[in-house]
This record gives sequence, C-alpha cells and structure tokens, in this order.
Amino acid sequence: MLKTSTFAFASALTVATVSGCAGTPAAPFDQLKTANLTAYRLQNAEATAAVPGAAATPGAAPALTIPGLPPEMNAWIAQGAAGLSAVLPGLVPGAGAVPGLPAADTTPRFHNFRILSQTQVLDPELKETLGKLLGDKDSFDNVQARCAPNVFYADLGLSFTSSTGGPPNDMLISFQCNQIVSRSFAWPHPATGMKPDTVKKVAEIVLKIFPQGT
Repeated sequence: MLKTSTFAFASALTVATVSGCAGTPAAPFDQLKTANLTAYRLQNAEATAAVPGAAATPGAAPALTIPGLPPEMNAWIAQGAAGLSAVLPGLVPGAGAVPGLPAADTTPRFHNFRILSQTQVLDPELKETLGKLLGDKDSFDNVQARCAPNVFYADLGLSFTSSTGGPPNDMLISFQCNQIVSRSFAWPHPATGMKPDTVKKVAEIVLKIFPQGT
C-alpha cells in the first residue's frame, strides 16, 4: 500500500512538473519579463539597409499595405518606407555638403537600419506577453513568407539584456517579410516566419509600445 501511494505521488509530481514547464518560453525569451528591453522603429526600405548575409535590392520598396495588420500599423510601416529618398546622402544638392563628396551619414542605426525612434519598454506585463509569444515555437512557421530570398525589410528592432547582465539579445522584425531574424543569439525555433495570429498579436504589442503618432 505504501509502495502504491509513493508511486502515485511520484507520478503526480512528475506530471505537475512537466505541465509547469510546458508553458515556459524558450531561452532567451524566458528572461524577457525582467529584462531591460529597448524597442526601435526602423527605416524599413533603404538601399543600404540589408541584413548581413541578405542583399536588399537597391531602391526597392516594400508593399505598403499588409493583409492582417490594423490600419495604424500599415500607416506606421508606410511612414518608414516614405523616407527612402532621404537616406541617400550626397544625392540632394546643397545642405552644406562639400562638392564632389557625399555628406557623412551620422544617422543612428540598429543593425544597419536607420532608427526612426526608440523607447525603453518598462511594463513587465507587456514584456511577459511578448516573451511568451516569441518564446513559443507554435507562433512560427514558414508558410506566409512574403519577401524574395535574401531580401529583408525591418520595421522593428528589439534588444534586451538580462537583469543580471550579459550580452544583448537583438532581433529584427519585418511585417513585409512576415519574419523575425535574430542578430546576436541562436534562434530557438525551427521556423522564423510569423503565423497570421502571431502577426496580429505582435502588431497589437507594437502599438502599445509605440502609440499612434509616436
């Protein structure tokens, strides 16, 4: 009787342990709730803005209306693409540039993409929601990819470090390409493409991080 009770207790404990771990986000997203998180709005269409290893077509502009995104997000992305002509220094006469020499480009960048704005994300619940979404392999598949091979347009950048320190975990998010690319850590899932429901949830989180008009 004692053996049976002990076995039953051990089995129940094992099940509880497995169940408890099932909802844990994959690393490094399991740290996101308490991490120091910075979000970047990025210039998504630029001749020089290519992810290392992926060559963007010079002068190419991404689609400005993306199915499944709320109007606010489509407007947000279109605003990023609208600055394409402004990011090629030396092509516009004047502006104090030395004749024959392009003006130095001092625009802040995040992994080669121009930063339009940035903010610290302080809300732990928002960070936890983001961590659970990005840390779940079921949020991703490669069915809905929109961009051609070796082309990537980043609309959003995220960088977070553990509250205990360590190197930053950087990633780029593209709604045009329907993909997330890790830049400084090993991506924990088999796929990098966002499922339609993932796109919707990420867009909702982004609009909370960057309210309309910011």
